[in-house]
Amino acid sequence: MPHDGTHPPSAATTVARAAAAPVEFLGRRALAAVTQIGAATLLFATTLRWVWRGLTAPRVRLGRPAIITQLVRIGARSVFIVSLVSACVGLILAFQLAPPLDQFGQKELVANIIVIAVLRELGPLIAAIVLTGFAGASIAAEIGTMVVNEEVEALEAHALDPVRFLVVPRVVASIVSMTVLAVISDVVAVLAALGIAMVALEIPYATFVSNMLDQAKPVDFTTGLFKGTVFGMLIGLIACVNGLRVSGGAAGVGRATTGTVVQCVVAIVIADLAFTAVFYALKLV
Repeated sequence: MPHDGTHPPSAATTVARAAAAPVEFLGRRALAAVTQIGAATLLFATTLRWVWRGLTAPRVRLGRPAIITQLVRIGARSVFIVSLVSACVGLILAFQLAPPLDQFGQKELVANIIVIAVLRELGPLIAAIVLTGFAGASIAAEIGTMVVNEEVEALEAHALDPVRFLVVPRVVASIVSMTVLAVISDVVAVLAALGIAMVALEIPYATFVSNMLDQAKPVDFTTGLFKGTVFGMLIGLIACVNGLRVSGGAAGVGRATTGTVVQCVVAIVIADLAFTAVFYALKLV
């Protein structure tokens, strides 16, 4: 027996603790997820309030220079990498779909499948994932560094709302940029597939374009565009929430950056699944 009078845990206690460990882990994860969703919801409500006041109250300014700066930083600088990845995806789809369709003598239907896949899903999804790594992590790191350097506290000490001056420009820029990038991703992926279809797959230009226009409907484009807008909102909110909640110095900034990328990707995929299910139930897909 130990000298301090304590007793070692019994075998039953050890087994009970081992059995409870997974439950505790899942509970902590669920609580963290609920906390994160709640923080993002409150931040979104506050952002909407400031946007509404900026549009309706003459004395409240949204900070157009700050929004333009973030549009350039988040959107314009992402165009090249989004276009590159989208073009590669368009080429991959064309190469992968052509052989099985050719077995049935329907190789020209590559255009039908690609245009639907890109407009409804891959265009906005690719742009969102690229923007997450390109801009989402950067937003979290930037705001987190401001928190560590007590710049956010300085704003609050001067009676300036950090949401108005830090969050609103970044969320608005993320939404607008993601909407435009979704369109760019759609166009580039389809054009890349068209080019490789003409050069390597021997599909005539007229046949590809005709099949594409026959298959694609305006609702395919609008549903994809709606997804892109929501994805942009998720990226901006999650990045800002993680940035504002940074603690622990430089290590906390690193954790916020990593968490932003992971959470954004998970949120985007789950939102994509939810919207696809709703659109399917409404017979929009």
